[in-house]
Amino acid sequence: MKITVEYASEKHVPLKIVSARYKNDYTVELVFSDKRKRSVEFGSFLQKSRHSTVRGYLRKDRFKNFHLDSGNIVWGEKWDLIFPIEQLYNGKIL
Repeated sequence: MKITVEYASEKHVPLKIVSARYKNDYTVELVFSDKRKRSVEFGSFLQKSRHSTVRGYLRKDRFKNFHLDSGNIVWGEKWDLIFPIEQLYNGKIL
């Protein structure tokens, strides 16, 4: 007797951010490649940081100046701030 098992071909598609919109204070609404929307609050992370570059983003004019690059939300030309996509997807930055 011969047993054959066939598996459906599954393609692993990496999760990425497809759009980001400033909402208020230090909150950004993110839309992920699987269509999930999540509002993420960055203020507490920025306030707790002791790094001067990070704390510089407490200035709202700087905080609002983010962009998407390779499926990530980033701040600064040299990626001053970037966060793990899993944390953003779960809505909580550790």
